[in-house]
Amino acid sequence: MGAGHDLDMLTLVVTVSPAPRLQHIETEYAEIVQLCCTAQSVAEVSAHLNLPLAVTKILVGDLIAEGMLNFRAPASSDSYNDIAGIGDLNILQAVLDGIRKL
Repeated sequence: MGAGHDLDMLTLVVTVSPAPRLQHIETEYAEIVQLCCTAQSVAEVSAHLNLPLAVTKILVGDLIAEGMLNFRAPASSDSYNDIAGIGDLNILQAVLDGIRKL
């Protein structure tokens, strides 16, 4: 990958402001920079451009390496457990079990 970053499909990317001059002439790079004026996940970029996720990761990695995009790795699953306490998960499981019985 261009930037050497291990990008996840949930990694958020956003265009640097002000954006440096784009070095690539391929239209996909310009589309990514434009799309990422607001934060997008790598999966969202892939879907908007109708490109395979692996290709999108390479293009986004190239733009990160050039300083065109900033990125933030997705929160770990431990963070999700901190947000939703174990009691909350038990309630959600009970609701899901009830829905399945219907």
